[in-house]
Amino acid sequence: MLLRWFFIKGKNCQQRMLILVLALAMSLNYSACRADNNITSSASLKMPTEISTKQADSMKINIKVKDKVVTATLIDSKTTEDFISLLPLTLTLEDYATTEKISDLPKRLSTEDAPPGSDPAVGDIAYYAPWGNLAMFYRDSGYANGLVILGKIDGGIEAFNVPGSVEVTIELVQS
Repeated sequence: MLLRWFFIKGKNCQQRMLILVLALAMSLNYSACRADNNITSSASLKMPTEISTKQADSMKINIKVKDKVVTATLIDSKTTEDFISLLPLTLTLEDYATTEKISDLPKRLSTEDAPPGSDPAVGDIAYYAPWGNLAMFYRDSGYANGLVILGKIDGGIEAFNVPGSVEVTIELVQS
């Protein structure tokens, strides 16, 4: 029936052809997007929304910046577990591209099961695997290959939006 409708010549033939081409393009686009989601779904990041209170507390860190203490919530991942094993940690965060504060870590973190990259937002704490450094974003930034989000600063991000470097101490919140 559809084929008969398609091949009937007349005034609307070009419109029918356009509809068919658009439907085919949308179908292929959907399939491609669907296949891409299947690849990254196993490496999806889980925010600690459905975990026990004890586990939620162990996923919180304090970041001491001068006389302020900023709290952040970490996500549950192998990279984050590796990061937590380094705490407590005192670092000098250098400004990078007036977007983020970065610092080298004492050792490289695991990127097992991590997505191939991320698009960080204001307040994100991330590990940039190619350089082996920690990044805290105080402005929006674009997608970066090798960027693994570790968590998000809960509030007080303005403490990082200052010129130059800042010294921070990062500690796991003890319950």
